Amino acid sequence: MQLTLWSYEGPPHIGAMRIATAMHGVHYVLHAPQGDTYADLLFTMIERRDRRPPVSYTTFQARDLGGDTAELFRTAVRDAYDRFRPEAMIVGASCTAELIQDDPGGLAAGLGLPIPVIPVELPAYQRKENWGAAETFYQLVRVATAGQAPPDRAAQPFCVNILGPTALGFRHRDDVRDIAALLARLGIAVNVIAPLGASFADLARLPAAHANLVLYPEAAGTAAAYLARRFGQKTIATVPIGLGATRDFVAEIAGLAQITPPPGLAGESRLGWYSRSVDSTYLTGKRVFIFGDATHAIALAHVATAEIGFSLVGLGTYSREFAAPVRAAAQSYGIEALISDDYLAVEAAIAAAQPELVLGTQMERHMAKRLGIPCAVISAPAHVQDFPARHSPFAGFEGANVLFDTLIHPLMMGLEEHLLGMFRDDFEFNDTAAPSHLGPHATTPPEPASPAPAPAGATAGALADTLASAPVWRDDAEAELRKIPFFVRGKARRNTEIFARERGLNPITIETIYDAKAHFSA
Repeated sequence: MQLTLWSYEGPPHIGAMRIATAMHGVHYVLHAPQGDTYADLLFTMIERRDRRPPVSYTTFQARDLGGDTAELFRTAVRDAYDRFRPEAMIVGASCTAELIQDDPGGLAAGLGLPIPVIPVELPAYQRKENWGAAETFYQLVRVATAGQAPPDRAAQPFCVNILGPTALGFRHRDDVRDIAALLARLGIAVNVIAPLGASFADLARLPAAHANLVLYPEAAGTAAAYLARRFGQKTIATVPIGLGATRDFVAEIAGLAQITPPPGLAGESRLGWYSRSVDSTYLTGKRVFIFGDATHAIALAHVATAEIGFSLVGLGTYSREFAAPVRAAAQSYGIEALISDDYLAVEAAIAAAQPELVLGTQMERHMAKRLGIPCAVISAPAHVQDFPARHSPFAGFEGANVLFDTLIHPLMMGLEEHLLGMFRDDFEFNDTAAPSHLGPHATTPPEPASPAPAPAGATAGALADTLASAPVWRDDAEAELRKIPFFVRGKARRNTEIFARERGLNPITIETIYDAKAHFSA
């Protein structure tokens, strides 16, 4: 077991909680010690939901371990049913309570409640949050559809299920709204959206659809595979994130429905306009490093390279269950995928690649800030600012506009910061210059200088190796490097360090920078 400061995913019971919280009429009874009740904050503080998650805890304490913790669990289940009267109940144990081996499923079954009680066995020491969400949703679907025969859909109008959106999902609420509107414009009915906004009874209607649109395979892939096997439903695997992927999605679903899409579906897509415009050449070829859940990482790699014109220098995921498709995607771009849930290894890889833009999670946001690289969050885990109150999808045609802003603005703001820095020493723009309307002799007292940042320490083996191999830059050389525009600064730094290593030059001076420039320009 590794002690860590940050984690890309929580334990699997957090995934189960995301499913229960997304639905109506489903309650989750979690056998857990008092310290495991922190999870409520994820929904009320980060996602800013207006009510608590539908979760009850046994909250046993150390003194209870010598007594009957099984009876504590039975009492919690009875009390939850009497208080909330849910349509269905999920029962399970947190990672700590799993060690007690009280068998929540068996204990709950012995109570004889008049509702479905679905036990979820989530091996907390082998699996993580997304797997827990997928397993919980699958178990709910399996129980809700038990005993049904495959329906005769031949005479029924074509309709689909939208599967995968959960509570605490990155832009899930907004993605569903846009994709449902797109389907309506195509004349395709939505049978059930689940788990977000669905009841347990709604899950029983899932087999009636002709196909399942799997927006987020991390949460719905297992359930969709079950529905395909059990009820012969088609799976629409194209995730409509990006302009090209949304067009592919429309073509795929129109083919299944045997319809012709109406013209002008893309509407006022600014992403397509940008890709054709002269403005796009300013950022063409900029080096980008992408890391996140598999769905968003793969989708954003295509958007960044095919629709914006960036150069991909890194692609990875923390979702080990989806390592194969990410590796295949990375291979198609001629790079090696990074499959890791160790944020220090990710930081080392970013530092080594020296990209000009990072697209990642909230953790990569912090890493990029330390490394002085622009960053945009494109995947969970995310913080409160990535759950905007406004409508801000990533999927669909409007999502393509949001992606346009998300990918372009960090670089544009970086250019603005570079211009401010470049003119900082100008006699009219430096920090001590007074506003021009106050006259030529007016002065503004300088602000006290902020302390210099502490040197970045090596906190892990991979990061230490990367930093230890880098030549030392003198302060005047760093100052000279900052005069170079940010969008070529990374290349200048990289070439200068290569030049210095090959010649054993350390530290790097201003002369080294210009000698390296002359060498690589020859």
